[in-house]
Amino acid sequence: MSIVQAILLGAAQGLTEFLPVSSSGHLSVLQHFFHVSENALLFDVVLHLGTLAAVLVVYRKTLAALLGEAVQVSIDLVRGRLRREEKNETRRLLFHLFLACLPLLLLLLPVGYGRRLMDLGAALAQDQTILPEGCCFIATGCLLLLSGRRNRSEKPLTVRSALAIGAAQLFAALFPGLSRSGSTIGVGLLCGVERSRAVSFSFLLGVPAVLAANVLELVDCFRQGAVVDWLTLLCGGVTAAVVGVFSIRLIEKLVQKDRFKWFGCYCLVVGAAVIAAAVFERLYG
Repeated sequence: MSIVQAILLGAAQGLTEFLPVSSSGHLSVLQHFFHVSENALLFDVVLHLGTLAAVLVVYRKTLAALLGEAVQVSIDLVRGRLRREEKNETRRLLFHLFLACLPLLLLLLPVGYGRRLMDLGAALAQDQTILPEGCCFIATGCLLLLSGRRNRSEKPLTVRSALAIGAAQLFAALFPGLSRSGSTIGVGLLCGVERSRAVSFSFLLGVPAVLAANVLELVDCFRQGAVVDWLTLLCGGVTAAVVGVFSIRLIEKLVQKDRFKWFGCYCLVVGAAVIAAAVFERLYG
């Protein structure tokens, strides 16, 4: 992979990780046409860590408050002073984030032949066809259009909505082309969660999910003896982080202006184009 390709893929990751159009789907399709296969998984990990850095920068105050509250919860638990009725706003958010992360534990389930459920998603992203990505783009588009039409209320997060958002994140982790931000924000809106809260909750939820998943994949890469081109990885990761900060600010503004339908239409068009390309390749090589 050349440095120019790394920067292009990093920009695509940074832009599409937070816009509800699926970064994994765009990366998979671009890598397919760039014929990138060697160390593709390692490069994906670095790009995701780059966008994780963008979230840490934008939401640093909220994350610091959550970390402090987590420490206080641990102290209260040890001292036997933990009371449900004493939750403040930060503790409620921490509790809902914990609930939303629970469905991701299913990714560690064994599915036979020494493979975990999370390995099936990686296999789909690295196969020789982009047909699954096209179908997932279509699914993302339909969800965004539906969520934009349904949400007109401003409800707080509940246990039910947090678990539903967590389940959406699980499916997005399994299928390349199914947007993580689009799925989690879209399901949040369908549950009636207020728009800005649905966006911030989606991005904060991605911190433990992305960190845990990519640490596991990083360990697997080095166990397999991946050859590292540090300059290429650095260019891609830094580009993803810088573009990611811009992307977060953009989606925070667009969600308030009810622009999700445009992302939905975009995903439908891209999905149709990807499916057409996959069929063309299957028929003509």
